[in-house]
Amino acid sequence: LGASSSPAVPQRPLSPQTFNTTNVTRLCPDAQCLFAFYGGETPYHQSLIALQFFNLFMFFWLINFVIALGQVTLAGAFASYYWAFKKPQDMPAFPLFSAFGRALRYHTGSLAFGSLILAIVQIIRVILEYLDHRLKAAENKLAKFLLGCLKCCFWCLEKFIKFLNRNAYIMIAIYGTNFCTSARNAFFLLMRNIIRVAVLDKVTDFLLFLGKLLVVGSVGEWSNHPLG
Repeated sequence: LGASSSPAVPQRPLSPQTFNTTNVTRLCPDAQCLFAFYGGETPYHQSLIALQFFNLFMFFWLINFVIALGQVTLAGAFASYYWAFKKPQDMPAFPLFSAFGRALRYHTGSLAFGSLILAIVQIIRVILEYLDHRLKAAENKLAKFLLGCLKCCFWCLEKFIKFLNRNAYIMIAIYGTNFCTSARNAFFLLMRNIIRVAVLDKVTDFLLFLGKLLVVGSVGEWSNHPLG
């Protein structure tokens, strides 16, 4: 129910059917009376699904931007140590804060563009999941098959973009190039060293797995200790 805040307008219940016959429109020409309820026919309710998807899209974009900022910051800090000729004389006093400042000052656009591409793929995956949920009761097997293929393809595409973005952010932190140039250089660098990348990736995963086992075993042993 709509009510005017003007003291000259009588504060009484209004309805959309009889609103134009009252004196409210004469006193407040811009006043409107809209009956709002869940599943209504107001412009707000008609665009509610689109607004929810937009809100989710902006959430994905901001989360990916924060992750990208952290990756560029860490890559810049590691690069300042790795490429220093004389350690620690050639290293900055605060490498992490210096890398963070460079990322915000020079590479904000690249980070926003890279996170935007990933957010678009993620919101498409959410839309496919939404369509899959709406078509669960349908008996069209061809539509379910095509939807499953699309979900699988976009899942693989998201994983590939995440992997490529991480390496592109490393190139951005080292060389200071834009996102497209860094992504192209990172892709061709990975293709030239595909076997080495695969081996290092598996070795790194194995070392991380051993580290997790060590942490879990240490915590479990300490909890079983009499003084723990």
